[in-house]
Amino acid sequence: MIALHAKKSAMAIEQWPDNKALIVVLTGTDLYRDIHDSSQAQRSIEKADRLIVLQGLGDRQLPTHLREKTRVVYQSCSARKALQKTGRHLRAVMVGHLREEKDPLTFMAAATHLKGQSILLDHIGEALDAELGQAAQRTAASCPAYRWLGGLDHEQTRRRIQQAHVLVHASKMEGGAHVIMEAAQSGTPVLASRIDGNVGMLGETYPGYFPLGDSKQLADMLLQLRHEQQTGENGLYTELCAHVAQRAELFTPENERQSLLAVIQEVLPVHEKR
Repeated sequence: MIALHAKKSAMAIEQWPDNKALIVVLTGTDLYRDIHDSSQAQRSIEKADRLIVLQGLGDRQLPTHLREKTRVVYQSCSARKALQKTGRHLRAVMVGHLREEKDPLTFMAAATHLKGQSILLDHIGEALDAELGQAAQRTAASCPAYRWLGGLDHEQTRRRIQQAHVLVHASKMEGGAHVIMEAAQSGTPVLASRIDGNVGMLGETYPGYFPLGDSKQLADMLLQLRHEQQTGENGLYTELCAHVAQRAELFTPENERQSLLAVIQEVLPVHEKR
């Protein structure tokens, strides 16, 4: 059995026979919340033959004795052709429903720092938190360059990621953000908060991180990208594109398939001997 979520699948995991192979896939909710305060989730990860995390630093949240049986399997998405970007302005897009974990307020605050600049900020996501929805409305009213687009379907969202010069991912907690791989697979670089979930996706040496919640640093990075766009200088944007192109290889369907099969092949021989 391959079980998704240590806590949500706890009942099925408890009932699964000990003499049959068990793999448990851990998401951000598991890693950064449930395994620390749920006895059900803790029993699930102890019972598993292998644990799968979805980004390279996920095992940091696990007890040391469980890390040996933990494997990284990056999720995947289809590749999209990189689009030619306009030079009239710099367009940044943030994708994620308006809820605390995604830290939408940092993106909104960056918009206030960028008033009067040729930088457009599009925000995609439904207001799962009513107060954050009101904050988005206030920001749009006071900052014409900020647009809250609400929830869009997947195709519309991917198209806007393709059209943007940069994706902003300001999250406080992530288990392996799908939107980062969609950006990478579209040739769109990312500016991201420096948290384990993002570093585990983009790599330790990625040059596009800003401190969690630091809207001024995010605004300054966007200003730098706009300056390079206007002057034709090769700088941060060129570095971001090169790094993202390298990481995109991790997010292909073939890599995900091979990684998952490798984990399955590890556990099956063990149980065949029982």
